[in-house]
Parts: sequence; structure tokens; C-alpha cells
Amino acid sequence: MVTDVVVVGAGPAGRALSHRLLRRGVAVTVVDPRPEVEWRATYACWTDEIPYWLPPGVVGAQVDSVAMRVTETTGLRRGYTVFDTVALRRALTLDDARILRDHATVVGEHHVTTRSGATITASTVIDARGLPGRGPRQTAWGVVVPRAQARPFLGDTEAVLMDWTPPSSDAAAGASFLYAVPLDADRVLLEETCLAGDPPVPVAHLRARLDERLSGHPITPLTTETVSFALRGPTAPWRVRPIVFGSRGGLLHPATGYSVGASLAVADDVAVAIADGHDPLGALWPRSARLVHRLRSVGLRALLALSPDATRRMFDTFAELPLTQQRAYLSGRDDATGTAQAMAALFSAVDKDIRRSFVRAVPGRRIIDEADQ
Repeated sequence: MVTDVVVVGAGPAGRALSHRLLRRGVAVTVVDPRPEVEWRATYACWTDEIPYWLPPGVVGAQVDSVAMRVTETTGLRRGYTVFDTVALRRALTLDDARILRDHATVVGEHHVTTRSGATITASTVIDARGLPGRGPRQTAWGVVVPRAQARPFLGDTEAVLMDWTPPSSDAAAGASFLYAVPLDADRVLLEETCLAGDPPVPVAHLRARLDERLSGHPITPLTTETVSFALRGPTAPWRVRPIVFGSRGGLLHPATGYSVGASLAVADDVAVAIADGHDPLGALWPRSARLVHRLRSVGLRALLALSPDATRRMFDTFAELPLTQQRAYLSGRDDATGTAQAMAALFSAVDKDIRRSFVRAVPGRRIIDEADQ
């Protein structure tokens, strides 16, 4: 079997890239054992990350700002969107693709072999199966509740990105916060989240912490959500063959766990490069993006070095940074200058104990030289 492009994996990243390739007239084969499976995770991004080509119907809920609570409540005045996953999957149509419902056992630069023995040859193979591996992980446990029952946790805001108060009674096991966001007009997700841990806070601990938060409030869970995924991908994804995409390909922000917005945003650029006969890695990984990837990896090491109390104090400081610096660090995938300035500003603003932790956590490595490799 011969095709122009094989995309392995039909999650949000793989499906988005396949969809844009098809729109550019590229013949695509999608390999996934269960491409029809509904997406049950909650996918969200900053509103200004949503690409122009997505229809407005993919939005489940949208707010103009989110709150962060540490010692005080700070409003981050930046639009935030939670996707309607059913509508998002439907919008990323694959009607013209060849769908192979099978497990990929060998993924090479120009061929894929499946468990059933099929071999597909292509000019380009892209691995978008998600990020495997051990090491640092983000974990969470959440419940979806009617909006009225979520009001005590939202307060006078529409969404809470991070509520670090009060600290959990077992905080020594690792820091966690409440993530409270609307999914649509009627439902709100209340989720206890360990942003990054090595080892991570076990999901069972997070469930107990959420129960502790919710105690004394009438809660009728409509459904639950479990989160556990790796945060550390390839050191230099621009050197990996076959090409890796999505969270597997370095598009996951290692210090936040966000990847869907970045994958959607760059999918069309990669599709255009392939359709025009160019190396897609040029669209994925310009030098500025490689620098940012290195800086973000430093940020993850620094975050993992902090105690639970220091983590809360650090985010208290981050919430006070100018919005331009917050945006640069959270979303500037190819904004090396803005990312470096934001990290420098945070380093200068935190207390001396956190600065010492940062310095101990970050080895003396030549980030600029590494990005050129």
C-alpha cells in the first residue's frame, strides 16, 4: 500500500494534522486501532491560540478571563476556551482519508507495519500517538457537576485556572490545586490537579483531596475524569525520525501540560509545507522554536525542584507578571525572546529561597548551542 503521508494516531493532534493535509489535497492514511473512539478528556486552550480554520461550533464554553488564587485572587485577563470534544472531533473530518484500524508495530521514516502484517509506504510518516514514557507526569482527578453546585468554588468568577487554597492536609506528598472550568452552559469540571510531579501525586491522593475540598457542599457528580500523562518528551524532537507530532513531538508545554492548542495552531503550517514539497520540520521547528523548547525544559526542571509551599509562592508571583510575559511563557512556542524575558522576570521577582532552588535545579548548559544541533 502506497500513500503520500501516513499519520499514526487519531487523537486531537493526529486528526487535526490529517484533516489539514486532506484539505491541501494530500493523500493520507491514518493508522489507529480505534479511530472512532470518543474523546473523554477535557481539552482547553487560550482563546487566542485557536486557528482561523476551526468553526465556532467546536467551543463548549468560553470566558474572557480566568482566576488564580494563592494568597489573593488574581484575574488573568486572557480569553480561555474549553472545547466541545464531540464537535471538535466532528469538525476534524477524515472523510477522504484511508483509515486503517490496526496497531502500528513498526513506525519508520517511510513505512509503517501493523500488527496484522500490513505495510504502508509513504513519502512522509508522522507519529502522533501521544507521549509515552516514565518520569515527570501530570495527574488529576475531577468530577463534572451541575453549574449551580459549582458556584461556591467559582465564587464571582466564571473559571478558575488554579486555586492553591487551602493547602491539602497531605501536601507533603506534592502540591496540587483546584481547576474549575465550565464545560458548557450547564456543567462545570472541578478537578484536583498535580501540575508536575516526579514522582507525581497519585490519582488516589488527588481524589481524596478533592473529596476534602468538596466536603460540606451538596455535590451530585454527573461523571468523573482521571488524568495521568507524561510531561517529558524527546530532548530534541527536530532530530527524531520519523517525524513526531503533538505531545509526542514536543508540542506539549512541559511545565503546564498543554498541547492541544499548539497542535491545532501548527497543523496547517505543517500541512502546507508537505503539500508544497518542503521539509515539514522547517515549519515545526524553526530555530526560535527550538530555543523555546530548551527554555521550557529548564522551566520544568525548576518547577520539579520546588517544595509544595514554594510552588504556591512561585505561582503567586507568576500571577502578578504582566500579561504579555504570561502569554509569552504560556503560548509563545517560537517567541524565544519573550519566553526568556518572562523567565528572567519571574526569577527576579520570586523570593531568594525559590531562586536558590531554581539555580540548583538548572545545570550549566548551553541552551543556544543545543538549539542549533
